[in-house]
Amino acid sequence: MSGAGPDRHPGPETSPGFWLWHATLRWQREIAAALAPFDLTHAQFVLLSCAWWLNEQGHTPNQQALAAQAGTDVKMTSQVVRKLEAKGFLSRETDPQDTRARRLRITERGTEAAVAAIAEVERVDEAFFGAATAKGTDGRQLVGLLRHLAEAPERLPGQR
Repeated sequence: MSGAGPDRHPGPETSPGFWLWHATLRWQREIAAALAPFDLTHAQFVLLSCAWWLNEQGHTPNQQALAAQAGTDVKMTSQVVRKLEAKGFLSRETDPQDTRARRLRITERGTEAAVAAIAEVERVDEAFFGAATAKGTDGRQLVGLLRHLAEAPERLPGQR
C-alpha cells in the first residue's frame, strides 16, 4: 500500500491537513473581521505591516524585497502595493540606482493604520492561539512548529 487513503487516515478526523484547513479558515475569518474597520484585506495588511516594519528598521524596500519579506508573489505584491498607494498608505519613489524599481515608503496615514491594525491582529492571534496554549501547548513551541512547517523544503507531488 502507498500509505495514503483509508489505511493511512480512516477519516478526516485523523488527518492533520483536514484540521489545519479548518483552523486556517476560522483564523482567516477572524482576521478579516478584525481588519474590516481599517479598510484592509489580509494581504494588504501583511504587506503594509511588512513595509512599516522594514521602514522602521531603516530600510526602504522595493516591491521585490517587500514580497520576499512577506512571502508573497511579486506580481500580487505589485497589485496590492498599488491599492495601498491609492489608499494613501504607501508612496512609491523611483530608486536612484535602478529607475525601473520603486522604493516603498509608508506614509503617516499608513503608519497609523499599520500600528492600529497590528495591535488588533495581535489581539485576535492571542485569543485564537490561546486555545492551544490553554490546552497546555507552549506558545514558543507552537510558533516553532508553525515556522518549521512554513520553512520546510517544498516537495512536488510524487516526490518522497
